[in-house]
Amino acid sequence: MLKNRLRFTVLSSILTMLVQLASSSMHAEEGEQMLLSFDKPEAAKQWRTINDNVMGGVSEGKSRITEDKTLEFYGNLSLENNGGFASVRSQTVTLDLDKHEGVVLRVRADGRSFYCNLHVPTSMPAFSYRAKFDTKKEQWQEVRIPWKEFRATAFGRELESKSSLETSKVNAIGFLIADKKAGPFRLEVEWIKGIPKATKKK
Repeated sequence: MLKNRLRFTVLSSILTMLVQLASSSMHAEEGEQMLLSFDKPEAAKQWRTINDNVMGGVSEGKSRITEDKTLEFYGNLSLENNGGFASVRSQTVTLDLDKHEGVVLRVRADGRSFYCNLHVPTSMPAFSYRAKFDTKKEQWQEVRIPWKEFRATAFGRELESKSSLETSKVNAIGFLIADKKAGPFRLEVEWIKGIPKATKKK
C-alpha cells in the first residue's frame, strides 16, 4: 500500500513537471509574433532578387519557395567587375515592428555569413538598415537580432551620420550576402518572427 502511494506521488510529480515545461514552452512561442512565413501559394511572388549586375557585376542570386514551404535564397557570388553581392527582398509589406525589440529568424545555410536587411521609404539609393549573422553549415538555427544591431548602410558602407532605425517606417525585409568569397551560396528561411518587448515589472 505504501509502495503504491509512493509510486503515485512520484508519477504525479513527474506529470506536473512535464505540464509546467510544456506550458512555459508554449508561452515562449506565443510571445513571438509571426511576421513572415512562406506557406501561402502567393509567397513566391512576394520576393525579388537584386544582384550586383545593377552595377556591372556578374553574381547570380535567385530565390524560390521550396516544397517544405521555406524561402531558399541561392546562387553564385562573383568578385569580377568589382561585384560581390547578391540579395533578396520582400515586396512592400506591413510589419508593425514598434511592439517588438528585434527579429528572430529560423534559418539553415551553408556556413557563410549573411545580412538581414530592413528597408524604409527613402530617396537614397541602395539604402537599408543591416545586421550581420553567421550560420552553421546545414544546421537549423534560430538567429535573434535586436534592433540595436542594425546599422544604416548605403552601397555596403555604414553611414555614421544617419539616425538609428525607426521601426515604424520599415516596409520590407530581405537578405544579402557580401562576404567577399566567390562561390556558391545557399540560405533557407523557414520563418521570421518579432521578438516581443520585455514587460516592465511593477
